[in-house]
Amino acid sequence: MKAWDVSPKDIDRIAIGAGILGTGGGGSSYLGQLKAKAQLAAGMTIKVVLPEDLPDDATVLPLGGIGAPTVSIERIDEGHEGIRLIEAIEAVTGRRIDALVADEIGGANGIAPMLPAAQLGLPVVDADGMGRAFPETQMPSFFVGGQNTAPSALTDVHGNVLVVTDARSPEMLERMMRPAAIAMGCSALMSTAPMSGAFLKMHGIRHSISLAHRLGDAVLSARSAKTDPVDAICAEGRGVCLMRGKIVDAERRITNGFTRGMLTVSGLDEDRGRVVEIDLQNEFIVARENGREVATVPDLICVVDSEDGTPVSTEELKYGIRVATLCLPAPKLLRTESALAVMGPRAFGYDLDFTPFAQPYDPAPAESYAMNPASAGTNCPEEDTRNGTT
Repeated sequence: MKAWDVSPKDIDRIAIGAGILGTGGGGSSYLGQLKAKAQLAAGMTIKVVLPEDLPDDATVLPLGGIGAPTVSIERIDEGHEGIRLIEAIEAVTGRRIDALVADEIGGANGIAPMLPAAQLGLPVVDADGMGRAFPETQMPSFFVGGQNTAPSALTDVHGNVLVVTDARSPEMLERMMRPAAIAMGCSALMSTAPMSGAFLKMHGIRHSISLAHRLGDAVLSARSAKTDPVDAICAEGRGVCLMRGKIVDAERRITNGFTRGMLTVSGLDEDRGRVVEIDLQNEFIVARENGREVATVPDLICVVDSEDGTPVSTEELKYGIRVATLCLPAPKLLRTESALAVMGPRAFGYDLDFTPFAQPYDPAPAESYAMNPASAGTNCPEEDTRNGTT
């Protein structure tokens, strides 16, 4: 099986791209970046494998965070949460886990499986269950495709572990896991039920780590060439820029284990006089201009720094930041009738149908342009994704 030995420069790119794909949520990809690079510096190895190379009978475990991003950005991890989840699931099933995969590529969750994978010598599959981030447990494409709801597990920084041995539906699993995550301080690591390699190939979003890497590389290459990183993101992600402006209001509150609120952006320069409002529930859900919806889930509503392309998460919103609001197309698997029932606008309580903003496409694996430790497109120096220093 071919494997990509991820380098520190790769992590820089994946972190930026995962932050963009996080649509404001999924946890801080910058913190995930620091943790992953610390593991590489300690001599550990992070290996990524293509889903098409995965044996059909492989046992793959999805991992991801649950809770409010506002909490997770302030809470220091204990460091062995992922190992506890893997051990708990192996104990219940009697099967060894062969590989890990992200429940969602967005934000820190795109990097989360890499941490225990490096500790245990397991590969991470270049795929996920969303192609973005979503706030609720039942929303990955895995569940849309019929993934088992149990055994699932939850753990926190104090070593508490909860194993769910039966849940009658993905929605019930969410209703069980959310209160437990709140009891654990509104921030925990979760694994849903293990799946086969064959199931993952059919119901996962393929090559999402590759896409994150390419988006991050587009941003860093634009910075190095002193071109517009916002245009680079839109070109690589096949999306559009809705508006460039300044944050004039950012309302956030933690309610029922979610970060909820609304963001208001006032246009600048060519967009002066325009106002875009974005509702958020951990992630950016609906964007409006003059009371009219211009973008909705499952398409990706992204907010980035308009100067350097750094993704801006919901917990980082504050008055005066100059941003660009973008819309990138959702993967094909998220646009089916069954998927829209659990992750479309109506699933979030909006009385409107999903209108695609752009055509979906299938991201190619990063191996198509030298997916290896030397890293593709790394003519610019290694960078810190928060401050752009080298």
